[in-house]
Amino acid sequence: MTGALLKVAHRVGDRVHAAQTGWARRFGFIPQVVAYRGYGTTSRVRILARVLYGAPGLHRIGANTTREPARGRDHCRAGWLEEAAAHRWTGTEDVRGWRAFTSIPIEHSAVTIEIGDQRQAVRADFGGVVDAMVDVSLSPGWHSVRLSAEGAEPAVGQVLVVDPAATFGIVSDIDDTVMVTALPRPFLALWNTFVLSERARTPTPGMSVLLDRLAARHPTAPVMYVSTGPWNAAPTLSRFLGRNLYPAGPLLLTDWGMTADSWFRSGREHKVRNLARLAAEFPDIKWLLIGDNGQHDESIYAEFARRHPESVSGVAIRELSGSEAVFSGGTMHDGQSTPVPSVPWASAPDGASLAEQLEAFGVL
Repeated sequence: MTGALLKVAHRVGDRVHAAQTGWARRFGFIPQVVAYRGYGTTSRVRILARVLYGAPGLHRIGANTTREPARGRDHCRAGWLEEAAAHRWTGTEDVRGWRAFTSIPIEHSAVTIEIGDQRQAVRADFGGVVDAMVDVSLSPGWHSVRLSAEGAEPAVGQVLVVDPAATFGIVSDIDDTVMVTALPRPFLALWNTFVLSERARTPTPGMSVLLDRLAARHPTAPVMYVSTGPWNAAPTLSRFLGRNLYPAGPLLLTDWGMTADSWFRSGREHKVRNLARLAAEFPDIKWLLIGDNGQHDESIYAEFARRHPESVSGVAIRELSGSEAVFSGGTMHDGQSTPVPSVPWASAPDGASLAEQLEAFGVL
């Protein structure tokens, strides 16, 4: 019965999407390719993008505005501001969250990827998302990738090719870890996501400095931001991270809504799947896992450390207050009650206190 209802829901969803597409065209929305930061090795890279109908110019405001890591705060500030200017963003815009959700995905759009000496044709999924692997020979560092789709202006994104010599990496959650959002709380979630100006979002005290110090100590370390947030929020998150001088890194987000065999996507499964993928793609890297105790990051990280002890250098958990943890749907110290042998575990309410503990462990 559940399967039949899900099929009906998908058919209804298809009709709603068709109506939204017609509405978007009538109101002057145009096809756009939004390029996100990707990553990979010197022989294979992961390309991330989305194809959608959007208001003209909306997705040219700060597609990738976080800075390159370990280059010094003043120099890095200039770097991400230059990139923001290239995307026609000055850093003074007062962009409301709801604007990001007015876009309509273009299902199964044909997309051409050009990077290095390679040109590859792929198709977006039913949510307009491009998540493709491309075999290409590249040197370590940041590289440009050009993406084009029929009727859309080509977009240029960035891909981080991780140095083969890298042995340390950083995986960080976003919501309530580097940014205080209260996102899981039902009513505040609506306010923060759709109404609140992105410039009013609050950085978590000390977290930017912590990640900056980690990137400075480990210059070859890749920085990955894994969140259960939707791809619609990627430009907003990029601008926030850039404005607050967090190290540059790919955003590994997800889509909200139904899948082929379930009513809702699992945010937990999204994090688990991406952690396992990183462990497989970079077997020589030990990851510092940064999260909070409001969305089960502790239990996710503890389980990953038990399964892949060779891939974990430590865990750093930002402690929410008691009321924050309860309202966010998590539990205090979820997962830390079953410690993982030999894995350094830091837990504190801010970045400065986490830094002290990581120093004691020799991670920082």
